[in-house]
Amino acid sequence: MEPLVDPFARAIRYLRVSVTDRCDFRCVYCMSENMTFLPKKDLLTLEELDRLSSAFVRLGVEKLRITGGEPLVRRNILTYFNAMGRHLDSGALKELTLTTNGSQLARFAADLYAAGVRRVNVSLDTLDEDKFARVTRWGRLPQVLKGIDAAQAAGLRVKINTVALKGFNEDELFALVEWCAGRDMDLTFIEVMPMGDIGNEDRIGQYWSLKDLRAQLAAHYVLTDTPESSGGPARYVRVEETGARIGFITPLTHNFCESCNRVRVTCTGEIYTCLGQEGHSDLRGPLRSSEDDAVLEDAIRAAIALKPKGHDFDYSRQDVSGRVSRHMSHTGG
Repeated sequence: MEPLVDPFARAIRYLRVSVTDRCDFRCVYCMSENMTFLPKKDLLTLEELDRLSSAFVRLGVEKLRITGGEPLVRRNILTYFNAMGRHLDSGALKELTLTTNGSQLARFAADLYAAGVRRVNVSLDTLDEDKFARVTRWGRLPQVLKGIDAAQAAGLRVKINTVALKGFNEDELFALVEWCAGRDMDLTFIEVMPMGDIGNEDRIGQYWSLKDLRAQLAAHYVLTDTPESSGGPARYVRVEETGARIGFITPLTHNFCESCNRVRVTCTGEIYTCLGQEGHSDLRGPLRSSEDDAVLEDAIRAAIALKPKGHDFDYSRQDVSGRVSRHMSHTGG
């Protein structure tokens, strides 16, 4: 079967599937405190998510990341993880993983490992309990730390994702680096992206350039660039003093689109071939219109043919340009 290749000769090997737009946190850079979520009837069923994901695997996708919202709040979500395990067993899928806020990991870590998950990304922006409550609005730091403990005990490799927020976690930069190194966890910093209405929060005020962040790290540690990749957009360095690995995802200061091998599918069956563009295609219609997967596969190929060269996020001149209207929780991180 012909592999998925976009108009710029990039082979699509990585699919991120959002299984819900719902979340038990309300992070200030991600969504408003009083969110209106999609009606449950609009979401793809777990069986439809299985069929859709399996079609991508047949077309050459080798890495599948489950996202949200918070994926582990989706009812019976382990059914879907277990179903995807068959593609790991066959060798068609090389990795099944997820991004989570960690709130439900204590409940699910062992079952996720049994389903074939070996690596999880946990979103964590601060180690201060009061600040954590502020940035997540609804979250509790001890619950997340308990989840990280459970994940490591279950044998899962944990990577911490930290959104760089000016005036919020700048003073914890070295504490976060040392904490992750001490627990043998990779750490990736992410620039805040202009996605969705977040109420009264100030996008410009939140933005902390990773160029500046890295310069602060380099003044304190010896950083060595490495060619390592986890399959995503992060660029990595090794901290020589600790041996730890730190990643940087820089959608604003350094566009990473030239090697983009990813597409995202929402919980309603929309495919976004670029996180930073509004353009999308519908896969739910073809999925439901025919039991013949050829119809769905044709729709997937047509969507990939529209994948743009890159995104246009920009905070220069103290203006947020390249903004997209949907929330990150809708598309999946």
